[in-house]
Amino acid sequence: MSTLAEPSYRSRVGYQAGLLGGFALLAAALLVMGDIATREAIALREAEDLRATLTQVIPAELHDNDLLDATVPLNDDVGHTVTVYRALRDGAVSALAFPVVGNGYAGDIRLMLGVDPEGRILGVRVLAHTETPGLGDKIELAKDDWILDFDGRALGDPPLERWAVAKDGGDFDQFSGATITPRAVVRAVRAGLERFAAARSRLIVAPDRLDTAEE
Repeated sequence: MSTLAEPSYRSRVGYQAGLLGGFALLAAALLVMGDIATREAIALREAEDLRATLTQVIPAELHDNDLLDATVPLNDDVGHTVTVYRALRDGAVSALAFPVVGNGYAGDIRLMLGVDPEGRILGVRVLAHTETPGLGDKIELAKDDWILDFDGRALGDPPLERWAVAKDGGDFDQFSGATITPRAVVRAVRAGLERFAAARSRLIVAPDRLDTAEE
């Protein structure tokens, strides 16, 4: 019984190289498609996490807009640009939130600071940190209610010289065995309030008047 002979072109180097190239292109295309799908999923998750944090520092009753859709840039104290999320109600700015960073015991402490248009604090929440578990992590609301002591505060309330932990002569408690972490948070929040005060006139302009105000 005879068998079919393999076509001669299959043994050619060009054919084999083309076949390998085709498989490589297909694999690359699948990787790109997977990467795009993964990036979209990650972006959606990050947006959901950010929105959840913003709702903790800007009460829902203060706005009728999507906080992620009304943003303006603000330069921080080292020249970096941060995003300010603005709450709107009936077209007017009713609250604002923006990230601030403190230099903690084990690295940066990233926070979200929410304020009303006058600069009074609506809330502060921790975004990320690497502080010592059981000590510095008490800045997290899930671990301790210390962070709530900022609610209702403002520049001048307490006086600027009292914007410090008790060990430094200020009005804010420190943690037993951990002073550096709360000190860093207090300083970061105060710096954020000062930054807001310096840019307040621009930040509280309603979106439909912002272009005119910047001319």
